[in-house]
Amino acid sequence: MSDILKKVQEYRTTQNALKWEGTFAEYLELLKEKPYLAQSAHSRIYQMIRDEGIEEEDGVRKYKFFSDELFGLEEALEKLVEEYFHPAAKRLDVKKRILLLMGPVSGGKSTLVTLLKRGLEKYTLTDKGAVYAIKGCPMHENPLHLIPQHLRPEFEKEYGIRIEGSLSPLNRLRLEEDYDGNIEDVKVERIFFNEDNRVGIGTFSPSDPKSQDIADLTGSIDFSTIATYGSESDPRAYRFDGELNKANRGIMEFQEMLKCDEKFLWHLLSLTQEGNFKAGRFALISADEMIVAHTNESEYRSFISNKKNEALHSRMIVMPVPYNLKLDQEERIYQKMIEESDIKDVHIAPHTLKIAAMFTILTRLKESKQSNVSLLKKMYLYNGMAVEGFSEQDVSALKKEYSDEGMSGIDPRYVINRISSTIIRKEMKAINALDVLRSLKDGLDDHPSITKEQKEDYLDFISTARKEYDDLAKKEVQKAFVYSYEESAKTLMDNYLDNVEAFCNKTKLQDPLTGEEMHPDEKLMRSIEEQIGISENAKKPFREEILIRISAYARKGKKFDYQSHERLREAIQKKLFADLKDVVKITTSTKTPDEQQLKKMNEVVATLVEEYGYNTQSANDLLRYVGSLLNR
Repeated sequence: MSDILKKVQEYRTTQNALKWEGTFAEYLELLKEKPYLAQSAHSRIYQMIRDEGIEEEDGVRKYKFFSDELFGLEEALEKLVEEYFHPAAKRLDVKKRILLLMGPVSGGKSTLVTLLKRGLEKYTLTDKGAVYAIKGCPMHENPLHLIPQHLRPEFEKEYGIRIEGSLSPLNRLRLEEDYDGNIEDVKVERIFFNEDNRVGIGTFSPSDPKSQDIADLTGSIDFSTIATYGSESDPRAYRFDGELNKANRGIMEFQEMLKCDEKFLWHLLSLTQEGNFKAGRFALISADEMIVAHTNESEYRSFISNKKNEALHSRMIVMPVPYNLKLDQEERIYQKMIEESDIKDVHIAPHTLKIAAMFTILTRLKESKQSNVSLLKKMYLYNGMAVEGFSEQDVSALKKEYSDEGMSGIDPRYVINRISSTIIRKEMKAINALDVLRSLKDGLDDHPSITKEQKEDYLDFISTARKEYDDLAKKEVQKAFVYSYEESAKTLMDNYLDNVEAFCNKTKLQDPLTGEEMHPDEKLMRSIEEQIGISENAKKPFREEILIRISAYARKGKKFDYQSHERLREAIQKKLFADLKDVVKITTSTKTPDEQQLKKMNEVVATLVEEYGYNTQSANDLLRYVGSLLNR
């Protein structure tokens, strides 16, 4: 038997082992041991998210439940969990609200809902997420509804569990006819949520209002059974198979809810506020389910401007789901989308996705009200990167400038579509940042929602991303050209530090060859410091600060090296790069390189392939491009 069939068999065995069936009396014994089995739908979802684990970073909570699928939405997700799921799990008023996710296309709304649905399917297979229902009930009704109303306060005292909802018409009839009113004998079974089997998870999608029937939501009369049962008001003559029936105990997704006809939405008023809905010729039917809907901003604005929708609007909790605004996270989104596509075998040169992400993030940002903050600086600050002259408090202030930042701009699918079209059209085996920027630019004319003014801005953003790539490309090549790069950097830094120490202590250095005393080499020190803009007036404090850092490291028994000081490292790198610029320029631009130059080129290509993740083609493309940049 193949491995896959063995695993299917193991899964089936595990599933069968989880099944449970017993009487209501036996179920109550279970509840004494595990009262959490009776938790509400909202509570179950909240616990499911918490049980996956929570991390805290820079004051923002990160939920592992979402971390592999949703990137850069930590703040929006924290708000969702702590302002909706948490209080709803505690039975506070937000439990009586429809959760409306509002955001731009491809922003992650549908992914978020799918995660909740798939998560619940897995969670009900665990002990903590186990769900029990009256056996044979099409609505998977909560067995505790069997407890009469007058005994519920006493039950709550004994079990610590509050019961909400009434027994459905069908189970009321079955209790009398099949069990002679003996609730202790009613059969109870463990159920497992599954959207395909329509257990605990429902999805409603609007279609033509003229042809769509309310039965899609609430079920319908089974006319073939009326002759048997004699009346349309007999619950056995009714199919409890609408989405609201089947989603009971779990989650109900309302796709494009605001496009729905009004008659479909009014059922939600009673369900959210009172926990019940009307179906057929029966009393109100209790249902415990979380209703989640999603829409875009323009439809939402149109909806709330209509006075007729005020009642429904007051029953909603609107959670904005903006686009991601973090550069690194946007890159992760593209990597994930590529992994799931047929272009995953194409070589994508380093920095390609980062540069595409730069363009995308720039289209989503709004100009700061502070004159000294460019969009580029803002992008780097939002990404958690150090920008001289700015602190974490400045980043917080920037985020508060606009409540709707990230609700517009270019979506991730556009970028992936442009990458795909470039690969397919040119049958390319490797692509780089320039290929993608060119493709993004070409695609702007065909983008349906981009105005003429936006196009001009977007072309500027492509130019900005290109300039950033030029800098990255030059650094990459220059780094690869440095023979024993780390060793060269260490030697230069040690030389610099010896001179700084002599300068600050007003001592002299000794020539290693002649042994004669020398003054500190001011020219060397300035040639390094000028690389990062240290002025003549600022050189002394900078050098003293370096010595203080070295002393602090020594006290802690740590070694101060070339990586220990961010700005010094940058200065050393830039100095090395500046010294090598001419070598790089000559070698990459020579049409007929000599043997020595050819050897150097091959070494650089090998370094780019082995150390930096290029393949031979993309490494050679990079060298040619940087050569042309340096010759301009």
